[in-house]
Order: sequence, then C-alpha cells, then structure tokens
Amino acid sequence: MSSPTHGARARARIEVTAAIKDEARRQLAAEGAAKLSLRAVARELGMVSSALYRYFPSRDDLLTALIIDAYDSLGETVEQAHAAAADAGPVRRWSAVCEAARAWALGHPHEYALIYGSPVPGYAAPQTTVPAASRIGLVLTAILREAHQGPGLVTPPLPAELRAEADRMTADLAPDLPPETVTALVAAWAQLFGLIGFELFGQFNRVVEDREPFFRQAVAQLARGVGLVDPQHGDAGKG
Repeated sequence: MSSPTHGARARARIEVTAAIKDEARRQLAAEGAAKLSLRAVARELGMVSSALYRYFPSRDDLLTALIIDAYDSLGETVEQAHAAAADAGPVRRWSAVCEAARAWALGHPHEYALIYGSPVPGYAAPQTTVPAASRIGLVLTAILREAHQGPGLVTPPLPAELRAEADRMTADLAPDLPPETVTALVAAWAQLFGLIGFELFGQFNRVVEDREPFFRQAVAQLARGVGLVDPQHGDAGKG
C-alpha cells in the first residue's frame, strides 16, 4: 500500500496537471495552438517555468496531452451515442455517431481545431496519439462490421484502378470487411470531418443556413456511399 504522503503527492500532481491543461486550453482559445507557450502557462498559474517543466518537459509534450484528451473526449462521445442507438438499424447508428461527432465539435471548437484544423508549425504528433485518434474510426468500422454480418450492407462499386490500394487499406484497417467497403469508409470518414470543418470554420457562411437538416441529409448520403441499408426496407438513409 502507498503511504499517505505518496497518495497526497499523486493527487497534487493530478490537480496541477489538470490546471496546466485547463490554462493551455484557454490559451488555445485565445491565441491558437501555434502560440501556445509553456512560459505563458506557468505565468498565468503563478508557477516558475522550471516547475512546469516537471509536468510537461516541452510545448510538444503539452500539445500531445491536449490532443489525446481531445480525441478521447470525442471518442467517448461517439461511443456513447453508438451504445444509446444499439437497438436501431445500422443506418440509424451511423447517423447517431456522425451527429454526435458534429455536436461535440460545435461544443468544443478549439479542441476540434487542434485535432482536425491546420497543422501546428514545428509539431509532429507521436504514435501515442493514434489509439485515441482511432476511436471514432473504430466505431464506424464496427457499424459496418455488424451490418456485414447481417443483411444491412451492400458492396459499393470499386474502380479497377483502386483495387491494389483498396486491398492494402483493407489489410491494414479491417481485414474482415470487403475492400470495396473499406475504401468507401475511408472516403466517408474524410467527408464527415470535411462537413464538420466547413461548418465550424465558416466555409458554409451565406451558403448553408439551415445546417442541421443539411448535415443529416449529407450523413444519409454517406451511409448510402458505404453501402449501409435498412434491413427492413432495403433502403439506405433510413434507420
């Protein structure tokens, strides 16, 4: 068993780490990721820089922690949405996950910009970010996998020129799914975050006004694109 002193130190470290992250997120909102400064974070918290470096040795270490937190927050949100729609058809589960991702982005615009916006100059995300970043992709893949095991998935067309690349992606991402499906899923994943990014970063201004139904319709089209169908009706876009 750990001593009371050790336990108190561990709790203090957790609290200070959380405070550092919270201040860093405030800086992200005010200045953007490119201007994130450990010295500025330390100053706002009343810490000397050398003390903060014991928690995050560099700006990149702090950025990595924030990125993992953001991906995990998004991942948890979409996983909960998927679980809540467990009794629905595959198209409805797909829509629920996509709508949850959009809602999270609208509620966390600066965190969304950190993980899906412009790259931070001089920063390269390490492999430690991959598990958190993969969570939403794993949920979408699970929906297709479940549909593939039943009557809820049709195989989309695949041009012959993409066959080799489709086979490679399938081997890396989901060997138990048809290559046609995996290729369509990768495209849908990119389009989903393109839709969200266009809304969040202002590209839809004076173009799309009623954005919620527009998003729902676009998501239904993505469901059709990956081959999801309603087993009861044989139609995509209905859950």
